[in-house]
Amino acid sequence: MIKHNSYFDNNVQSLGFQGESQPVSVGVMAVGEYRFGTEAAERMVVTSGALTVLLPGSENWQTFAAGEEFHVPANSSFDLKIEQTSSYACFYG
Repeated sequence: MIKHNSYFDNNVQSLGFQGESQPVSVGVMAVGEYRFGTEAAERMVVTSGALTVLLPGSENWQTFAAGEEFHVPANSSFDLKIEQTSSYACFYG
């Protein structure tokens, strides 16, 4: 089953599904600033563009380009700055 999610007035949209071994979502983020909360741990892989991220417990913003990834712990939140429309894959658990 594929589930469509839309956030921040449709500026972030994703499709979620059950992957081979864990839930996965793939999505697109328009230019803007966003805050996301997590329940499960997340591994985010940038597939195009770039995501500038303030990870939990960090004071420094980091930019991840296409092909790079970052990890977010469960039960936390992280901030994003998007300067160009970008896409990602997120693996949960």
